[in-house]
This record gives sequence, C-alpha cells and structure tokens, in this order.
Amino acid sequence: LSNMGLRVALIDVDFGLNNLDVVLGVEHKVVYDIFDVLSSRCRIRQALIEVGGRKNLYVLPSGGAKGTFNVSGQSLKLLIDNIENVFDYVLIDCPAGIDVGFHRAVSCADEALVVATPNLTSLRDADKVVSILKSYKLNHVGLVVNRARGDLMIGDKMMLPQDIVGLLKTELVGVIPDNDLVFLCAGNELSKNSEPFKAFKILSLNLHRGTRKIYDVTKKYSGIIGSIRRGIKRNV
Repeated sequence: LSNMGLRVALIDVDFGLNNLDVVLGVEHKVVYDIFDVLSSRCRIRQALIEVGGRKNLYVLPSGGAKGTFNVSGQSLKLLIDNIENVFDYVLIDCPAGIDVGFHRAVSCADEALVVATPNLTSLRDADKVVSILKSYKLNHVGLVVNRARGDLMIGDKMMLPQDIVGLLKTELVGVIPDNDLVFLCAGNELSKNSEPFKAFKILSLNLHRGTRKIYDVTKKYSGIIGSIRRGIKRNV
C-alpha cells in the first residue's frame, strides 16, 4: 500500500506477543510505545516510527504486557480516531485467539481481514473467528489465504482457495504463496520480481480499488515444466 503512494500506519495491538517492530526492522528505534501514548507520557507523533526511510509508512509499537489490562477498546479507538485523518490506511495487528485482546482490536476496526492457512486446524479457528466477526457491525470481512503451496494444490494434497471460500463463506481478497523469501526478508523489502511481492501487490490493489484479482499459486506447477518443478519441490 505504501508503495502505491498511500499513507499507512501499522498499530501493534498484540500486546502479549508484540513483534511488529522486529518484523519491520525498527526495534532499535523504539523510544515510546502505544502505552506511553495512552498514558499521556508522549504524543502520538512521538511514538510513531518511520519504516524504511519512507515518509508514508509508520508503525506504532507496543512494549509488551505492561498496562495491558488497563487498555480499553474505547481508549484504543480514540487513539485511532486521532490519526485516521492523517493516514489513508490504519492497519491493526490483532492478537491471535478470541479472547479480550481480539475483541478490543476488532471493536476499533471498520473492516477485518481473516488470515488462514490451508490446514484443518487453521480453518477451524478461522471459522470461529468469522462467526464472531458477524456480531460486529463491520463494513467488510475479507479472507486472505496465507502460505499457499501451489504444488500441493495441483496434487490435491492441499485445499484450493475456492474450497476454503466455500467452507468459510467469506469473500477471498488475496492468496499469498508459501515462500522462504518472506521469512528471510524480516526488516527488509521483498524483491519486486519475487512471487510474494506480486501476491501482496495484488492484495493491496484489491483492498484499495475493490478489484478481485487473485494471485495464482498453481500456475508455475501446471504443464510439463510444472510437473518437473513439483518433483524438485518434493525432493527438496
């Protein structure tokens, strides 16, 4: 989204396992965090950290469990309301599970993206999350299928995105391939020629423009060349 010139703020609301600053490679820049803002020890702009030298991508980190139980959904929503006019997108990193942290994050959102991997455990959890999200007055709930393996989908060993959509009855807005580059690029940008970057770009366009193009993770594994790729993948 920021590559498209849009102003984006990422807010880490996963207070228990907070690591958004680490993933973005800015943990050494953290001076203030969301708890400092909520307790009036600093202003929001002092806690927002510029990511990767960009002028349109910022993260508001959280410093762990301190003060977690004193943070209400209302105070968090007020914080977000104060910055939403400055940014085109405010993305809330929601904690996993469906406990109080989940509800606190969702209560501040206008839309939700449910991220699920194509395995039964994840899909069962995603189904519960989707059911709960229906009780909130959200403008839209979308599905992102993460860590999709095209070689396994071609071989009928992994559920296809359309099958997952049928199971969760939620609109598909993106498919992200399982790729080591995502794991290796923590703190750095993905190559614009890489599969994950292309998939994230399509997802971003879908979010911003309302298009519904989906990255095809099976394409490179189709045909004779694809069959060879599948064999190599299995051997590796």
